Amino acid sequence: MSDGRSAFRVGAGFVGPGRPDPLGATVFDGGVNFSVYSRSATGVDLVLFDAPEAPPVEVIPLDPEANRTFHYWHIFVPGIGEGQAYAFHVDGPWRPEAGLRFDRRRYLLDPYGKGVILGVGSERPTVPGDAGEPGTAHKSVVVDRRRPFDWEGDRPLNRPFSETVIYEMHVGGFTRHPSSGVAQPGTWAGLVEKIPYLRDLGVTAVELLPVFQFDDRPGADGRSDYWGYAPLSFFAPHTGYASRRDPLASLDEFREMVKQLHRAGIEVILDVVVNHTGEGNDRGPTLWLRGFEDRDYYLLDERGDYRNFSGTGNTLNANHSVVRRLIQDSLTWWVEAMHVDGFRFDLASVLSRDEAGRPMENPPVLWAIESNPVLAGTKLIAEAWDAGGLYQVGSFIGDRWQEWNGRFRDDVRAFVKSDRGMVPQLASRLLGSPDLFGHEAREPEQSVNFVTCHDGFTVNDLVSYDHKHNLANGEENRDGTDNNLSSNHGVEGPTDDPAIEALRNRQVKNLLAVTVLAMGTPMLLMGDEIRRTQRGNNNAYCQDNEVSWMDWRLLERHGDVHRFVRGMIELRRRLPFFRAGRDWSLAELLAHADIRLHGVRLDRPDLSDKSRSLALTVRSLDGPTAKGGGRLHAMLNAFWEPLEFELPPLGEGDEPWRRKVDTALPSPDDLADGPGPHVEEGTYRVEAPSVVVLLSAARPVEPRATTASSPGTTEPERRR
Repeated sequence: MSDGRSAFRVGAGFVGPGRPDPLGATVFDGGVNFSVYSRSATGVDLVLFDAPEAPPVEVIPLDPEANRTFHYWHIFVPGIGEGQAYAFHVDGPWRPEAGLRFDRRRYLLDPYGKGVILGVGSERPTVPGDAGEPGTAHKSVVVDRRRPFDWEGDRPLNRPFSETVIYEMHVGGFTRHPSSGVAQPGTWAGLVEKIPYLRDLGVTAVELLPVFQFDDRPGADGRSDYWGYAPLSFFAPHTGYASRRDPLASLDEFREMVKQLHRAGIEVILDVVVNHTGEGNDRGPTLWLRGFEDRDYYLLDERGDYRNFSGTGNTLNANHSVVRRLIQDSLTWWVEAMHVDGFRFDLASVLSRDEAGRPMENPPVLWAIESNPVLAGTKLIAEAWDAGGLYQVGSFIGDRWQEWNGRFRDDVRAFVKSDRGMVPQLASRLLGSPDLFGHEAREPEQSVNFVTCHDGFTVNDLVSYDHKHNLANGEENRDGTDNNLSSNHGVEGPTDDPAIEALRNRQVKNLLAVTVLAMGTPMLLMGDEIRRTQRGNNNAYCQDNEVSWMDWRLLERHGDVHRFVRGMIELRRRLPFFRAGRDWSLAELLAHADIRLHGVRLDRPDLSDKSRSLALTVRSLDGPTAKGGGRLHAMLNAFWEPLEFELPPLGEGDEPWRRKVDTALPSPDDLADGPGPHVEEGTYRVEAPSVVVLLSAARPVEPRATTASSPGTTEPERRR
């Protein structure tokens, strides 16, 4: 590959001009080809290191004549290979008002680098003058695409959304608490040790908070980037989750985690941050993209200032051709090399903005992602809003994107806490949000339903605090939303009052029962099944401590909630009521389904502003004689007093009603094992507040000449 035209000697051979494709560092026989993009640079140096903290061993200037093709700077270096640490110096004009912020002193990460070594030091760089010394600068690491790994036949699982239950989790926080009992807490391997727990819970996919390399060292203010929403790479797995801070070890351990999750039938979805980076605004450090071509990689205004639709200081110029390619190449890398099953796009509405920040009717990057054949079998989930006020839930572009349903979160929270006027909205959320998604020829599972996620209260805190308590974040409690739609039920924070604690426990079950049973794709937050608390912090992005970690001792303390959630997931898996089993859209499903809405009186739903109760009956789409058919009747009472609900009469082909769920009952009666006790026809007293689910299994209609079978031996349940 080398033709010897460069005068600089490395190792045993002369460097060659290299080639522009592929971008990044690519291992070939005899050496490594490096290629980066910069259209305005006047000079580029490749800097090689033998050790992360040591000065460079070689600084190789790239000749603009021999080592540049169009806007791509490239070079082939013989005698090196995988594991080589490197960075770039990029020279050019300093004209911030024109979007040119070149600084040759900076050590820059490769935008396509597959591995990263964080700079030596106890603090992460937070100002422009940081990362100018070789020891404190981050370095990229050469990773061979051909790096062997025994996948043992592993492939992405391609599970349909109709069978998917998502568990949103933080890789480190899942096992970092001492109570986790794993050998390597806070790591990919620690997560692997807990796979039996996830499988037993019944979730079918883990949605991992960002795993792209980020700097998790504390800043000068002592706060760390715990969540990881400040990426330094779109390709490198975070070394902080590896057993050793070694980029190659992290890559292999990530692959092993994916393989083991797949063996357990659990998909891996990555929360990807391709709307901004860890470089921040003009007061942030220059670490990678800014130093190569600021005005192409980021959205800038006419003064050269950063447009901030992400709330973090900068916004990626996602629809620029070079950035669009970077994003696609990143996603295909994670699918092809790492076997992930899908992606959740943080602040995905940013990706629909043009270079002036205006929403586009047909954003090229979103259509490119959707139509990419490598990504054809992956799950694509959009957080369809951004920090600039663009809200696209129900109108996000494309034909195969699922969407986080923020309206589901807010409306279910408001109903359960007994806010006025929420019954019409609740009905829509239970039925797949047809007011948002019914106009699209899409599957009923387009709505990703959740009441909690990493950003906000946990479900325990949602029922334990009226207000956020974020003082530990160092921002005088100004950060985090004030619109929590929460209730402390009488006391702010923890309490020893058994009545308040019992009510909170019931409300937790109410919230999670609605999430799991509603039509759509349910998503649960890590630890909600054991009432994990963040002590009222609704923005724990910087809390890498017990505030955010999963305390496994809660599994014993709140074992009844864990049992309830586990049982609800299993119930959803077995119920045919909200899954058509056909290629029907949400609108077609609702048109064909036998769904009846009620209030406390049959067929008379009270949709008034003062109403706080709803019931619905659903007949299986499989028909009355099919295995697994039958009827479901759900009653939801958010009023402050018990209500007597009329029950639908049963037909000739229906088994008697059985009580499967009643969140007002103590465990284990809150979710019955087996079919559950018989319930008399007529009425059912639903306590305040609670969710009740009755089931009537289908049976073939007996011929008229056949003597009716005797009733079951279970006594009908008497009303309380």
